[in-house]
Amino acid sequence: MGHKVHPNGFRLGVYRNWEAKWFAPDKEYKPLLLEDVRLRRMLMIRLKNAGLARIETERSSSALTITLHTAKPGIVIGKGGTSVDQLRDELEKITGKRVRVTIQEIKKPELAAQLVAENVAAQLEKRIAFRRAIKQSLMKTMRAGAQGVKIRVKGRLGGSEMARVEWNREGRVPLHTLKADIDFGQTEAKTTFGRIGVSAWVYTGNFPTEAPPKPAAAVEEPADAGVPVAVAIGEAPSPLAELVQAAVPAPAPEAAPAAVAAPVTAEAPAAKPKRAARVTKAADGGEKPAPKRATRTRAAATTEKSDAPKAPRARAVKKKE
Repeated sequence: MGHKVHPNGFRLGVYRNWEAKWFAPDKEYKPLLLEDVRLRRMLMIRLKNAGLARIETERSSSALTITLHTAKPGIVIGKGGTSVDQLRDELEKITGKRVRVTIQEIKKPELAAQLVAENVAAQLEKRIAFRRAIKQSLMKTMRAGAQGVKIRVKGRLGGSEMARVEWNREGRVPLHTLKADIDFGQTEAKTTFGRIGVSAWVYTGNFPTEAPPKPAAAVEEPADAGVPVAVAIGEAPSPLAELVQAAVPAPAPEAAPAAVAAPVTAEAPAAKPKRAARVTKAADGGEKPAPKRATRTRAAATTEKSDAPKAPRARAVKKKE
């Protein structure tokens, strides 16, 4: 059998916060917990038509703060705030403490899983076909901007004698991903042939996570090499910094652009005299230059030419007279 995990409890303390924010010693914990449960049940019944999605409670030593997340704040407030005042008086009688009621409006009720489940349950109570009710709710939620939604219905569907489970899904609902923001809601539809349980999962994206801290940028050496590195960093000069500064020579100052280059006074080195060409005497008494020696490159060229195969010469054929 599969083990089903509540999506809100699975992410509690990691990405999702508690709905009841209070602390009590061991002896006071049990009565305060039962009081919280009674208050939530009373508010869900009293504000059934107000589109109540979530109730948050926060306790102090002498006061109780209740935050109501609703899609129809006008119904909760009433004309001139009369409904809120009556509700506050009833809560003070039950708890015996000063109660403060805060109302927060849900701008997109199609993305609240509890309201989606209640919408499907209301359609089932009006004897609308469950497949049609599920499909319409899926389309509305996806149009509102959800990345995925899943609706599950369990009970005697369509007048059948046995209870069965039907479900449908649009998009993706990653239940095993902790950073996925998945809202879960469930309710019951009271029909003439029994109760039908409705569950809804709405995936609206991932929880915003903090960007990892960037590493500290390395301290660059100042452009002016004449300033010691330790002084530029703001620390006391160390022997290593002085050694590095001594090893790196300071750049020579550049000449002004308007200045004219000074003439070179140093004498250029004397050029070596060229060797006199060898002269030989000719037989007629004249002089002619000696033959030049073959260079290595010329000898290499001759060797390369000698390696190539020579084409045979064509012999001229003598005609007989």
